[in-house]
Formats: sequence, C-alpha cells, structure tokens
Amino acid sequence: MKSPFPGMDPYLEQYWREVHHRLIAYAGDNLQDQLPAGLRARIEQRVFLELEEGAKRPVVPDVSVVEHPRRRGSPVATAAGVAVAEPVLIHLDEVEVTEGYLEIVDVRSGNRVVTVIEFLSPTNKVPGEGQEKYLTKQRDVIAAAASLAEIDLTRTGCRVFSVPRGLIPPSVRTTYEICVRRAWNRWIGEMYRAPLRERLPVIPIPLRQTDADLPLDLQALIDLCYEHGRYEDTDYRAEPVPPLEPEDAAWADQLLRAQGRR
Repeated sequence: MKSPFPGMDPYLEQYWREVHHRLIAYAGDNLQDQLPAGLRARIEQRVFLELEEGAKRPVVPDVSVVEHPRRRGSPVATAAGVAVAEPVLIHLDEVEVTEGYLEIVDVRSGNRVVTVIEFLSPTNKVPGEGQEKYLTKQRDVIAAAASLAEIDLTRTGCRVFSVPRGLIPPSVRTTYEICVRRAWNRWIGEMYRAPLRERLPVIPIPLRQTDADLPLDLQALIDLCYEHGRYEDTDYRAEPVPPLEPEDAAWADQLLRAQGRR
C-alpha cells in the first residue's frame, strides 16, 4: 500500500531514524548506478551523544567496594572523620546516536570528496551536540571545495541550511526544502521547493565541474521507504507530530477521509 500523501508523508517523521537510514541507502544505490567512471558513492557516519530530556532513573555504580550495608540516607564518614550526607544517584540517559550521510568520492585522486549529500534529521535542527557536529561538517565541506546537497524532509526544529534563512525568498519557504551548493560556484545557493501537497521534486546532484548533474528522485526514495518499511499500519486518525499548520491540517483531514484512513 502506498502512502496517502502525494509527496512527503508527515507521519513518517515519527519513524525518522529508520526512514533516515533507508533514505541514505536507497539514494546511494540510485546514484551508484549513474556515476561516471572514477566516482563512487560511500555511506559515512557521525556519532554523538543525545541526552534524553527528563529521562532519569536511580543507578548503582559499575564497581563498588562495600564494607557493610547501611541504611539509605545515613551519613557517610570521610577520611577526615566528618560525616557528609549520602547522595541519591540519578542517571541521565545519554543515547549514542549514529547519523549517516552520503559522500561521492573520486577514487582516482585518493578518494577526494566531490559531493556530500545530507538528509537532515531533527537532531541537526535543534540546539545540542547533533546540531553542532552538523554545522561543523557543513563548514568543512564548503571550505574543502566540495559540493553540498542538503535535503530537509522533516518539520521539527529550525532550518540550518548553508544558505542563511533571511536570504531565502518567502516563495521558496515550503513545508520541506532542498539546498544545493556547488563547489565551483560556492557563492550561489540553489533552493528547491517541496510543498506538502505536491510530489517531491527530482533534484540535481552536482559532481565534478566537468560532469553532468545526476538526477535524484526524492519521491521515488520516499515511496521505497514507505513500502519496505511497511508503514501502512500508521495511525492516520491521530495528528502527526509536530502538528500541521491549520490550513494543511484541514487539507490532510479531507485527503485521509477520502481514502478511508480516517
């Protein structure tokens, strides 16, 4: 069964970690078959720790030295003989997050990175280590004279494209957006619209300046994710998270009712 939405399905954001991995793999396979001689698509990863907000639980240390049991809350004597209060240990969950991205490398020039393709995650768009690492990578790619394609198919957080938000015309500010920066024309940012109510676009992926762009069909990738992820059991009676804008919510409600999903 296909998604009931003609373009990006906003309900897929709740499965984003899995969808993200699938998008990277499918995009890599798609581009690999089109690449000219000497270029290869490679999946790379960055790892960071994400703190689960509000996630706390009592823990015991991995190694402990105990002479005899004592009552909880009883004072603890230090080497100086001064009694200090016994703490309650609180564990703050830190989850190791692995994010993938695509690199197109030139194997004939020592695996020089030609193009980086990023499918942005909510962790890139909210303050924290994930965003800091992404912005560092973004700056490094541009400084290294490689092309960069940033594909944002999520609605959580703020856009962090390499093109400043204030320079993007309102007509291009759609539910989802794509930004492409070419290595040989780094002062120009190419913005692509991706409204909720329309099919996702086919975007150009730049390679070397002497190569033709490769087409990447974003809608075909999302359709594969939906099909192979078996997301047809998604509860479309509930509202997506984050919620849609009022006009889009009314449109989505009509669309889902017409297809018997509500």
